[in-house]
Amino acid sequence: MGSLVLGVAIALPEPLAAELATWRVRSGDNQAGKVPPHVTLLPPTRVAESALSDVRRHLTDVAAVAVPFELHLHGTGTFRPVSQVVFVTVASGISYCELLEADLRSGPLERDIDYPYHPHVTVAQDVPADMLDAAYGGLSGYDARFTVDAFTAFEQDRDGRWLPSQHFLFGLR
Repeated sequence: MGSLVLGVAIALPEPLAAELATWRVRSGDNQAGKVPPHVTLLPPTRVAESALSDVRRHLTDVAAVAVPFELHLHGTGTFRPVSQVVFVTVASGISYCELLEADLRSGPLERDIDYPYHPHVTVAQDVPADMLDAAYGGLSGYDARFTVDAFTAFEQDRDGRWLPSQHFLFGLR
């Protein structure tokens, strides 16, 4: 039986998604055309096809008890020198993201993670230092707010692109 690679994230609404995607392209990030702007809730996780119905039920259950919240993106941060990443910072809504992440990473999606969970929106990764610096400085004054009322399951295709497969609205069963 086969498997797929699944991730769960808060997808950014337009025009924010297009604006931050442009920064990723501008930095020369090879993932720019493969990874839409998002806040990760569940990192890439291999799931057996035989477990998909349990996983979808789990995602539905987590979304059913979640409540809409405001996510505030403000300024930039970096994971350098640990990893060559510049991101837009989640300034508020962090605790909601943390609760969702913990709930999602349980049951059929229980797994260890490599780093402590830190909600953010990646805008440049594994590019030359001057491009990381340009993204860091260029978005330092970034400020946006939006209501989060759903999360999205993404599946990775054979070319490494992350494609939305299902949206899970909060408060629904």
